[in-house]
Amino acid sequence: MNDTYLTLVGNVVADPKHRKTNTGTDLASFRVASTSRRFDRESGTWVDNETLFVTVTCWRGLALNVMESVRKGQPVIVTGRYYSRTYVKDEITRVTYELAAEAVGHDLARGTSIFSKTFRGNPSMSVEVDADGIPADLSGERDDIVEELDSELAELTPLSVSGALVGASA
Repeated sequence: MNDTYLTLVGNVVADPKHRKTNTGTDLASFRVASTSRRFDRESGTWVDNETLFVTVTCWRGLALNVMESVRKGQPVIVTGRYYSRTYVKDEITRVTYELAAEAVGHDLARGTSIFSKTFRGNPSMSVEVDADGIPADLSGERDDIVEELDSELAELTPLSVSGALVGASA
């Protein structure tokens, strides 16, 4: 696939929010502010560029671990799939940008952290079957989750992002 993966270094803007989807899947989301810097030779000082704000979403076990570990103001490193979502609000087409996290960690260049492995019970494996004993087709569940997220995103204020993304790859 031609997904765009991004590694983002920045500070958590607000405490993560947790919720469960209609199917019971854990989801955590939080926003990260990342401000790159450059050295201005004329003034001999470091100058901040514009701040990039990105919504980070975490699923399942990662969501639970983020809820226990990440707090507002902490420096983090997040890597995952960066994508945009288009929605209509007040008859205006808007775009929001989101990072579906594969990994989240504290930025140890700016502090220390203590790792604690989580042990969750082994998931029980069960397969729903139809009247003939054939596994049921549950592929529509993902579509329900996407529709639910789309409706929630339509209520959000869109992000304004300018400038090029550093570290993005196709």
